[in-house]
Amino acid sequence: MTDETIHGPDHIETATDPAAFAHWPADIYQDMIRNSYSGCVGSVLVSETDRVRVWHLHIAPGTRCAFHRHVNPYFWSALKAGKARGYFSSGEIRDTEHYVGETKHFYYGPGDYMLHSVENIGDTELSFTTVEFLDGTNQALEIPQEMRLAAVAAE
Repeated sequence: MTDETIHGPDHIETATDPAAFAHWPADIYQDMIRNSYSGCVGSVLVSETDRVRVWHLHIAPGTRCAFHRHVNPYFWSALKAGKARGYFSSGEIRDTEHYVGETKHFYYGPGDYMLHSVENIGDTELSFTTVEFLDGTNQALEIPQEMRLAAVAAE
């Protein structure tokens, strides 16, 4: 008998064979390994209750946000148009053009997740608001204090 977990449509497996990442720059693969359990899904956590976290994510042209893991339902909305390259833990690389107001919703069941990073390959800043719902089926990931707005504002 085998243990077969049924995952939801937004779950992305993490490739276990390093060859799946051979086409990635080495520093990006190392970032994925280092941040594989990071719950920091934005640049700054601007609001948090026992039910939701609201993040702002800003990515300057030619830069990339660190890898992070989504484990509970969330959505994001693009605040600016731009071009992005997504790196996913499956080894996939996906280029996307975002438009103002574009909104995507994701759901993660028990044990599901998505581990990824976003690179700005355009010439305008990428800007998103992300809302995570903490009452999903998975335990929310810990967030370092320095990612919260009060800590960022104090710098």
